[in-house]
Amino acid sequence: MLVLLDRDGVINEDRADFVKSPAELIFIPKALEAIARLNGHGHKLAVVTNQSCIGRGIINEDQLDSIHGKLRDALAKVAGRLDDIIIAPDAPWAATERRKPGPGMLIEAMRKFNMLPAETVLIGDSERDIEAAKSASCHRILVQTGKGRKTLADGLKRHLMPVHIAADLDEAANFILEGRF
Repeated sequence: MLVLLDRDGVINEDRADFVKSPAELIFIPKALEAIARLNGHGHKLAVVTNQSCIGRGIINEDQLDSIHGKLRDALAKVAGRLDDIIIAPDAPWAATERRKPGPGMLIEAMRKFNMLPAETVLIGDSERDIEAAKSASCHRILVQTGKGRKTLADGLKRHLMPVHIAADLDEAANFILEGRF
């Protein structure tokens, strides 16, 4: 299975002012280990993340590479890895289909790994993540970390169903490893 992960709010703590440096990348408990467990069972994993901080001029691509370097290094310490990191650098006012809720990054990942939507699940914490997965016809898991609790409290739109709800990435990984998809 191809497991697509939103980054902020799923792997690391979400920040209203954006993650602007490696020091600001704070991992959610058990998230890295969940990725490593999925790796250990042969799943492909890719991050699909809106990074409007680039389009807004807050950070540049080299700074984002440093942040992702910290993520990759931390994963390596728990025997985990990402097969790809796909970003949408678009500012919200200049959004393309790559930027979630557009499905562009998800479709790109499925093509790269030669996976069908039925073999793909997106794990996210916002309605925009779930909308992108629905548009790409992928399975959907909403975690209650990051914006997840608020997203759930606001209510998911009927057309986005079915959506599995998990406490965090660790529980979402359990759903996948238990074969719920």
